[in-house]
Amino acid sequence: MTSLPANADLHHIGIVVPSIAGALPLYRDLLGLTAGETRELPDQAVKVAFLSGGGARIELLEPLDAATGVARFLAERGKPTLHHVCFAVDELASVLRDLAGRGVELIDREPRPGAEGSVAFLHPRAGDGVLIELIDRASIGMHAS
Repeated sequence: MTSLPANADLHHIGIVVPSIAGALPLYRDLLGLTAGETRELPDQAVKVAFLSGGGARIELLEPLDAATGVARFLAERGKPTLHHVCFAVDELASVLRDLAGRGVELIDREPRPGAEGSVAFLHPRAGDGVLIELIDRASIGMHAS
């Protein structure tokens, strides 16, 4: 794979779970992470909650519809598991054009609203089997509605 811009920073790790409420005791109580509010993203048919602590950020994703890709991903694995790795980049639209121009397989050719800002996903084939999310650094904090 061609490389991301040099200033790309790890933003969060996404973990798919059957229930955020059921997963919180592990991440909050056992690991000591601080949980933010749980929000529904109807257009993506998921519930999300971000947790942070010790320099780490984790996004828990709970599917709301069994027909979605996130739900199928969880069903195929049968238990909570890593769903994606997210990197913050500057000028996401430009990064996507550059990656597409270099032949990187993209799920999103244009940024779209995500849980915390404008995002786009690289196809898992481009990430050697790992789903990679990119978030536009300038949009962080702009929540999807």
